[in-house]
Amino acid sequence: MEQLQSFLPFLLIIVVMYFFMIRPQMQKAKKEKKFAAELKKGDRVITKSGLHGKVFDFSEKNNAVVIETGAGKLTFDKSAISMDMSQKLNAPAAAEKK
Repeated sequence: MEQLQSFLPFLLIIVVMYFFMIRPQMQKAKKEKKFAAELKKGDRVITKSGLHGKVFDFSEKNNAVVIETGAGKLTFDKSAISMDMSQKLNAPAAAEKK
């Protein structure tokens, strides 16, 4: 019984770390993967480096997306598109449609 009580704080720390650090990170990664899979032509996006543009085409062979910008067309990996920034960019447009 005494051994169990000595391990209880360590067990509690592990449980707290899982629910406050590991689980939310896994959920965010799952949302980002779903967002990248649901991209379609014409979506306005922002890359993680800050480039604004519209989705022009997809390259399924290497999991890339062609983005049309004012300077031309650029190819980025789908993981380079920022889910948070793109959703904020599209939020006013979605509100106007309603």
